[in-house]
This record gives sequence, C-alpha cells and structure tokens, in this order.
Amino acid sequence: MTPGAKASGPGPDDHAPVTPDWNCGSCGEEWPCATKRSRLLDEYQVDRAALSVYLGSCLAAATQDLHAAPVVSLQARFIGWVPRGGRTF
Repeated sequence: MTPGAKASGPGPDDHAPVTPDWNCGSCGEEWPCATKRSRLLDEYQVDRAALSVYLGSCLAAATQDLHAAPVVSLQARFIGWVPRGGRTF
C-alpha cells in the first residue's frame, strides 16, 4: 500500500452489512441498523429515489442469502422504514 493511503473497504464504524447473515459489522444488529438508517437518510436526503434503488438492490441480494426469511419481513427491514415524502407536481 502507498504510504499515507487509506485502506479501501468498510471501516470499523461504517455499519456495513456482513453477508450472508446481513447483520451490521459494527453493532451486530440486523442491517440496516438504526445508525446506518440515520446515516443513509442523511446521505440521500435530497434523492430518496436513489436511496430506494440502493436499498432495493440490497433487498434483492439479501433474499438470495436469507431465502428462509419471509419476504414481507425482509421488505419491511430493508425498505419499509424509508419515510415517504409527499409528491409535488
């Protein structure tokens, strides 16, 4: 590694998912944990559609790993918590 360069990948406080169980690598809760949800809302505050696409892709991957889990519970866990904003036309 180049001197002064940072290692790539999630850090110890990134609250990234650990597959195939889809638990948080930082706190051990089901991912996305409360901390990660808050961070995602901050990061995607101006583009909730992009957040939904990202979480939808995570949901799709998780359904492959957590095939015994009910789909409804996975939907609630991965995308059901995202606040729905009113549409303005």
